Amino acid sequence: MDTSTKPRFQFRLRVYRDSTIAIGPGKIALLEAILDAGSITAAAQRMGMSYRRAWLLVDELNRSLREPAVESAAGGARGGGTVVTDVGRELIRRYRSIEATARAAAAEDIAAMAGMLAD
Repeated sequence: MDTSTKPRFQFRLRVYRDSTIAIGPGKIALLEAILDAGSITAAAQRMGMSYRRAWLLVDELNRSLREPAVESAAGGARGGGTVVTDVGRELIRRYRSIEATARAAAAEDIAAMAGMLAD
């Protein structure tokens, strides 16, 4: 049985403020999940994390920014939810852009390194 897998190269940009990760891959993925799901609760479930963990990550992200990336929406017939702000959307866009730029810039080196790996 062949257990070899194709190598996977992943960029993991993190922005630190003191010892805290202000912006990182998990927080960006959480923002994207909130954007898609419409609430922290649903996003946390989709990502397999507790609501408390998701809320703490959102709170840490919001406190790291000048303007919040996520805001609570007022409850209505469906109980409200969570909104990713324009700042949050811009943060996602720029983070993903940096990843794509880095991947493109490193493509030749990545291909060479992949060629060095055992099958």
